[in-house]
Amino acid sequence: MMSTPNTHTPDSTTRKEASAKRKTKVLIVDDEPAIREVLEMILQEWGYDVRLAADGAEAKQLVESYDPEIVISDVVMPQLSGLDLLRCLKAGNPSRPVILVTAHASIDLAVESMKQGAQDFITKPMDYPKLRAILKAAESDIQTRQTSRKLTSQLERGSGFGEFVGTSAPMREVYDLIVSLSSTDASVLITGESGTGKELAARTIHRLSKRADGPFIPVNSSAIPETLIESEVFGHEKGAFTGAVVTRPGCFELANGGTLFLDEIGEMPLPLQPKLLRVLEDGKVRRLGGKQEFEFDVRVLAATNQEPRQAIQEGRLREDLYYRLTVFTVHLPPMRDRKEDIPLLAQHFIGEFNKKHGTNVEALREDALEMLMAYSWPGNVREFRNVMERALILSKGEWIETFHLPPYLRNPGAESSSKIVLPLGITAAEAERELILKTLEKTGHNKAEAARQLGLDVKTIRNKLKTYKIED
Repeated sequence: MMSTPNTHTPDSTTRKEASAKRKTKVLIVDDEPAIREVLEMILQEWGYDVRLAADGAEAKQLVESYDPEIVISDVVMPQLSGLDLLRCLKAGNPSRPVILVTAHASIDLAVESMKQGAQDFITKPMDYPKLRAILKAAESDIQTRQTSRKLTSQLERGSGFGEFVGTSAPMREVYDLIVSLSSTDASVLITGESGTGKELAARTIHRLSKRADGPFIPVNSSAIPETLIESEVFGHEKGAFTGAVVTRPGCFELANGGTLFLDEIGEMPLPLQPKLLRVLEDGKVRRLGGKQEFEFDVRVLAATNQEPRQAIQEGRLREDLYYRLTVFTVHLPPMRDRKEDIPLLAQHFIGEFNKKHGTNVEALREDALEMLMAYSWPGNVREFRNVMERALILSKGEWIETFHLPPYLRNPGAESSSKIVLPLGITAAEAERELILKTLEKTGHNKAEAARQLGLDVKTIRNKLKTYKIED
């Protein structure tokens, strides 16, 4: 029996909403002429480009010629039912949204339609506000999928440089400089906040250089205990100190013929810096406890997340070592200065983590992407990568929604994200612990950024975490 529209029909303002943009194409399939005509009138007033089909067979022909973006189909029709039509449509284009309509709703039918891939399910008499909301959701899916495909295609064509992803002006300057420096053997200092990709820049320079077939040896000055770093850099002979049970070559010997990357050079202990300078100038190294000097052929790349001249002024970095390491400088921009790269980076990480976790996430919803674009990213690409992996694991569907993102992104102005409330009677040590842990949480567990905000060095943060018996 034919049903009539309820009282929720579009008002006059609705007609004005049909904008000059391209109209979404909708195919309406129903064997009752009156229902087809009413739906056609309403959807046209909503701004849709509408075609009509009287049954499933006619719908299949129109799909080939008209190629609708959305299909609204009755379930009970002669010859070819709405469910049968749904299966045919999904076989041809699995991503096309299909909305099923029936006057005989049942839980089993709803479950079966959704299992077959229907966008949604609506009953007669028609709830038009609900139908409009379903259409808007379908359009959102279409737009998100189109954006995803565009970004994926862009990534496949190459939207970056080596393992770098991004086409922003600051990053293009970095790429050009890396290419220029790769053909030389000069020392390079790579600067940038923690998480911007300094080691990736060093590896890229190495891979493009004439030393690409040689070893690439990274040494993180902030990650090695002060008592061991001299042995790590220069090596040691057996018996040179307690615990030196075997002879071990240092990083200069290991990197011979290749590239040595000294990360966080500003964290290197001051007593070690003049020894390093002498080795760099002489081109020879002597192991701890040894007498023999070894010549080496190594290109040295260094990096720091600090302002080098400030570190010199504060007495943490020797000026002569700085000039020895800085024939050229490459500065990596923070995420907040290259936000136009965020959509590409997001799609890149979605692809990476889909492979890692066996998921099938397609893209970020537009409002989730806007949330990522609005954040300042103190932890830079490292923090962004962690946020994307967390969101993808939580999504368990096609899209990453806003509620899959961390609370500090969803509500950055919340008091809890910017203030710490300490109870009366707490000790100074307990207050310090709370401050450090909350700052780490705020920076996405970026120790370098937390240390900068707290006015500490990274080693102090690491030592405090050991004291608190928290995994580094």
